[in-house]
Amino acid sequence: MQDALTVRQATIHDLPVLVPLFDGYRRFYQRPSDPAGAHTFLLERFRHAQSVVFLAFKAEQALGFTQLYPSFSSAGMARTYILNDLFVQEDARGSGVGTALMRAAADFATATGALRLTLSTDIANTRAQGVYESFGWKRDQQFHVYHLML
Repeated sequence: MQDALTVRQATIHDLPVLVPLFDGYRRFYQRPSDPAGAHTFLLERFRHAQSVVFLAFKAEQALGFTQLYPSFSSAGMARTYILNDLFVQEDARGSGVGTALMRAAADFATATGALRLTLSTDIANTRAQGVYESFGWKRDQQFHVYHLML
C-alpha cells in the first residue's frame, strides 16, 4: 500500500522540515541558498502570525509547502490572501502535491471568509501556470501590476 499524501497547516515546530523547502523555493527563483536567513524569516512570520503555511507530506517526508499572506480588499470590504509561495520538491512534481496544497489554501481561505486568493508567478514558469489554470485560477485581464522597489 502506498503512503497517502497529507496536507496540514504548519506550526513553528515544523521549521526543521520547512526551512529546506523554503530555501529550495528561493533557489528556484535564482536566489542564493541561505538556510539561516530562511529560518529567521520564517520564524518571524510564525512569531507574529503574519502568514499561514501548509505542508504536504507523504509518510514522514515533507514534499512541498505553500505560504499565504493576509491582505484586504477595500472595494470588496473583505479579507483576501496572497498565495505568495508554492513549492514542490522536483522529484515530487506532477504527483498532485501542488494541487493538494492549492486545495488546502482555497479551503482555508473559504473557511475564513476570504473574498479571493491572489498569486503571481514568473512568466517563464509555464508548468506552474498550467497547474493553476487547471485548478480554476484565471489570469488577470483587468489590471496591470506595478512595483516600486525601495
